[in-house]
Amino acid sequence: MENLLSNPYFATAAYYAVTGLGMILFLIVFELVTRYRVWEEMKKGNIAVAMATGGKVFGVANIFRFSIEQHDSIGQALIWGSFGYLLLLISYFIFEFMTPSFQVDVEIERGNRAVGFLAMVISVGFSYVIGASLTL
Repeated sequence: MENLLSNPYFATAAYYAVTGLGMILFLIVFELVTRYRVWEEMKKGNIAVAMATGGKVFGVANIFRFSIEQHDSIGQALIWGSFGYLLLLISYFIFEFMTPSFQVDVEIERGNRAVGFLAMVISVGFSYVIGASLTL
C-alpha cells in the first residue's frame, strides 16, 4: 500500500475517497445529534440550516486537510481527523450549552439566520484551532 501511495495520483484519489466517506459518516452523526432534520429543512429553503451545515462541512474538511498534511499514512490521517471531528462535535455541544437563553437547534430550525451564521463561524473557527493542534 505504501508503494501505491508514492504515486501522487493514487494518493490523491485515496485521500479523497477516505475523506469523502468520513464526511458522509460525520454528517450522518450531526444529523442524529441535531433536533431538526437537516435535509428536510434545506429542501424547504432554510438558510440558517444551510449555513450551520455548511460550516460543519467546511470544518470537517479543514480538519482533514490539516490531518493529511501532517501525517504520513492514510490510517494516521483518518485517526487524527476523526479525533478532530470529535472535538468539533464537542464544540457544537459547548455552543448549545453556552446559550442558555435559547436553544440553538430550535432557533436554527426556525430559520434564525443569525444563529445559523454563528454556528457556521464557530465550526469554521474551531476547525482551524483543532486542525493546527493535530500537528503537535
